[in-house]
Amino acid sequence: AAPRPAHGCGSGALLGRFGVLLQALLALCAFSTLMLKRFKEPKAERRPWRIWFYDTSKQAIGALFIHFANVFLSDLTEEDPCSLYLINFILDATLGMLLIWLGVKVVSWIVQHKKYTYLVFGEYGDPPQAAAWIGQCILYLLIMVFEKTVISLVLLIPGWTKLQQILLGYIPNPQLELVLVMFVVPFIVNAIMFWVVDSLIMRKHKQKDTLDINGSIETPQARRTEESQVLLSPDMDFDQSESDQDISGLRGTNQKMKQPSYQVVI
Repeated sequence: AAPRPAHGCGSGALLGRFGVLLQALLALCAFSTLMLKRFKEPKAERRPWRIWFYDTSKQAIGALFIHFANVFLSDLTEEDPCSLYLINFILDATLGMLLIWLGVKVVSWIVQHKKYTYLVFGEYGDPPQAAAWIGQCILYLLIMVFEKTVISLVLLIPGWTKLQQILLGYIPNPQLELVLVMFVVPFIVNAIMFWVVDSLIMRKHKQKDTLDINGSIETPQARRTEESQVLLSPDMDFDQSESDQDISGLRGTNQKMKQPSYQVVI
């Protein structure tokens, strides 16, 4: 067995039997928050199960990549791997969250500018296409790779070793430290991150755009403007026979009534 340091968990503890059990429990509990979020949505805007699966599975793939990358990086050191994992996780939840938000915004702008409609996050076509989901998963995974690369470069800055030595040094029990690092703290932070990221990459019901056959995007504001122009346009086409009947009826009414009548159309 690998020698355990004076404090903290030993090398390989993250991939031990107890560590793997905690990771499976964490995945189940953290992913359940996304299911709770679906039931919190208004019934009129609630996503179908298939759309919900397409949205949340992207997060699941990205979270698994980040988790195993943190486990791999933490197990490379001879120091306390639990402390190093916690440092990685805290950076992912703070600086990494900002990078994910920036990556989603940049990628969304590019695909909309290029009119790659099926690569817009949350758009899968009607009926939903698995190819659109696969393409969006690849884009989201690339964003996570970019985020983890930046976080790994930040960890190369001197000074993290001292923080690693004092971060969990006051906990004498290595299993208790493993529970805090692999379950308690990640569950709380992941629940918040999943909720926020799901709101970023899901299709907005109130602001969703209509995609026509040519791939252009028609916003609700544009539709309202077009409808108002049609309603307010004085040049309207009527059937000739109906217009003649209306004119004759109006002439007869004008002969009987001295005051002019107005018709208000709302």
